[in-house]
Amino acid sequence: MSIAKSIDEYILGFPIPTQEILKQIRATIKIAAPGGEECISYAMPAFKLNGKPLVYFAGYKNHIGFYATPTGHEAFEKELSIYKQGKGSVQFPINHPMPFELIARITKFRVEENLRNKK
Repeated sequence: MSIAKSIDEYILGFPIPTQEILKQIRATIKIAAPGGEECISYAMPAFKLNGKPLVYFAGYKNHIGFYATPTGHEAFEKELSIYKQGKGSVQFPINHPMPFELIARITKFRVEENLRNKK
């Protein structure tokens, strides 16, 4: 499998139900990170601001991986504790309601952090 060159291409590589979730996550992040730049990084969809990474997300067979490392996970540790986690990642099961509001809040947190660190 080749690495997607755009988020659109990446999303098209998944079954329709997963595509819909990925599209909603992308839209959620775009709203939460005005001015965020879309890209593919580490072979997954990512958003950057001021040249620095904000968040990444990725589709898998049974879950959506979300990466807001390291501070996004630390700041929302309690809310993320109900989900399976790996080093710097959290797994949102596809067969459960997606926590779009939480994704938005984590993304906004990362945007604010990015803007503070820019100064």
